[in-house]
Amino acid sequence: MSSTETKVRAVFMIEVMGRPPEFLTETLKDLIKKIGEEQGTIIKSSKLNPPVLLKDQKDFFTSFAEVEIETENLLYLTILIFKYMPAYVEIISPQNFSIPNTDLNDVLNELARRLHSYEEITRILQNEKIILENRLRGNIPIIKEVIKEENKSETKKEKKKDKKR
Repeated sequence: MSSTETKVRAVFMIEVMGRPPEFLTETLKDLIKKIGEEQGTIIKSSKLNPPVLLKDQKDFFTSFAEVEIETENLLYLTILIFKYMPAYVEIISPQNFSIPNTDLNDVLNELARRLHSYEEITRILQNEKIILENRLRGNIPIIKEVIKEENKSETKKEKKKDKKR
């Protein structure tokens, strides 16, 4: 049986962190709804867990949802994993896969495409960080000069106040 003919049933654990706790619950509900709207995907069940305060964190919460899904094939499952980045994935069925090389090619090409796009985003962010750091370093003398001028102005104002007294 090929993966194009085999529906895949799996459980996702989706975790979110942040504040306020109500926001986490709403975010998980929205994510579950969006997963169910994905092509070739049916939500079989979902369970939201209430937000919990993180240890050693003031007003910072974590929550997770267990979402059982059924996809038309392995490719749709792979796309969901990359799109929603679950913390955990468990394939419930089928127990075994027999995958034609064309189907495996689709999955691997999707994997490669996503990795390349993540690499591109990472490179852009690294370059932007370097540019910002260089701008900040270039502005440090200017910032120091502004602080000196402000200090001089404050000193002059204080001297004028002292003379008036």
